[in-house]
Formats: sequence, C-alpha cells, structure tokens
Amino acid sequence: MPDTRSRVRDHVRETPGVHFNRVSRELGIATGQAQYHLRRLVRDDEVAVERVAGRAHYFDPTFDPWERRAIAFLRRETARAILLRLHAEGATPPSVLADDLDLARSTISWHVSNLVDAGIAEKSADRPMTVELARPERTAELLDAVSPSLPDRIVDRFVRTVDTLFE
Repeated sequence: MPDTRSRVRDHVRETPGVHFNRVSRELGIATGQAQYHLRRLVRDDEVAVERVAGRAHYFDPTFDPWERRAIAFLRRETARAILLRLHAEGATPPSVLADDLDLARSTISWHVSNLVDAGIAEKSADRPMTVELARPERTAELLDAVSPSLPDRIVDRFVRTVDTLFE
C-alpha cells in the first residue's frame, strides 16, 4: 500500500468523522489526492463513509451507522451544543433550546429535524413537544471522543450571525 494511503487511513482511524478537506489540510496533501485515497480506502472496506446533512465523513469501519451519524453531528458546533444541552437537561422543548443557546428557532428546528431523521434524537408526541437523546449513554461516550473542527465552527458561527440579522 502506498505510504500516502496508509497515512490517510491512519488519520481517519485517529480522527473519526473527519471530512476530506481536513484530511488534506492536516496531512499536507492535495484535495484531489485525499479524495482519491479515501475513495480507494472506502472501496477496499478499510474506511467507511457516512453522508450526513450534505457532507461526507470518514470513519474506521468498526463504528456502526448510528455511531457514525452521531459523531458527524458532534463535529458540528451547533448540533453539538444541542446534544450537550439534551444530555445535561434531558427532554427539552425546542423553544427552550433556542433561548438557552441564543439561536433562531428556525435554526434549532433545522438541526433538531436532522438529528431526529438520523435517529440521534427523538421528538415527543406531547404538547408542548420536547426533544431528547435517543441513546443518551452512548451519546455521552461519543461526546468525549470528538470535537467540532475549526471550519465547522466558523460555518456555524456565520449561520448564527446571519440568524441575528433576520430576528
């Protein structure tokens, strides 16, 4: 196996949920080269890919699909903040999440919908509706394993800024 491919594989295993841009940046290789090696590693079942909310995230294949989706969301600052809040407080109405996190309700609604669609969170049938973690213990374990990347944090902060303009 070429040395670059080994480095890419090792980086993915050490950084679960990494996006190819981060692989490229942190290993100092061209974006196309990162894409090529990731595609080959996925094809050879040495790396798994999970597409979550428009982005491809790469993992060691030992992570199951639910864990891959959860980690992908935990790498995003706003989704992570929501998950942290749900972990700390349990079932919470979206309006309280919006107020506590100082985010627009539409932003909370979008993130909560994605989290529910991915099976990471669940909505109650009660009125007012609340949101809670689908697998709180496993989510807590994964919270310690990952943190959002700088580009993800920048994008989330930009969205927050835009939200304040439309409130």
